[in-house]
Amino acid sequence: MLVHIPALFAPDEVREARALLEAADWHDGRATAGHRAALVKRNLQLPLDHDVARQLGARILDRLGTTPLFIAATLPLRVLPPRFNRYEGGGDYGAHVDSAIFPLPGTAERVRSDVSSTLFFSDPQDYDGGELVISDTFGERRVKLAAGDMIAYPGTSLHHVTPVTRGTRYAAFFWTQSLVRADERRRLLFDLDTAIQALGSDHPDHASLDTLTGVYHNLMRQWSET
Repeated sequence: MLVHIPALFAPDEVREARALLEAADWHDGRATAGHRAALVKRNLQLPLDHDVARQLGARILDRLGTTPLFIAATLPLRVLPPRFNRYEGGGDYGAHVDSAIFPLPGTAERVRSDVSSTLFFSDPQDYDGGELVISDTFGERRVKLAAGDMIAYPGTSLHHVTPVTRGTRYAAFFWTQSLVRADERRRLLFDLDTAIQALGSDHPDHASLDTLTGVYHNLMRQWSET
């Protein structure tokens, strides 16, 4: 399931974030890649302990916690602190699948990468190339969103970023461990939740609302992992 979350950050917030990212000290992105991924990764990345990464990452996590669409689509149990990348001068990231498990910095915990997310900080007209191309059971999707918009997609997906041949592409990326591991089950719950919300808006006194809500929560009890 691919979910587009529009305007996670407003234009003035994007401009502030961009100013911080443009002034930051960037490192070779291959330093954080696995053995296979390092062979196809050509970008820049902020170190995990960089002040800008920590500052902007905290803002993103706070915003996600108050974003109903993100919560409904991902059913988050744990969210890895966001990381930040920069593509320019022909930089790209070849086809790869993200690592299944990531350590949660500063803890002994691990995060399973059920859902991958990319938050764009550059507008499409500011750079050429730089599309996020995602291949999965839904086919191939090419994603290049407005600054402040985010895409969430299955962590199991094969994906790549096409070369940026003009301008600079800034983005944040991170992973979510969901309460519901299987993507097809998350999709069913998301569709059911969306239908309940629509029915409740159009017919707030409809007798089926309690039954459907009960079905949703009973499926969550059956499928969720804590």
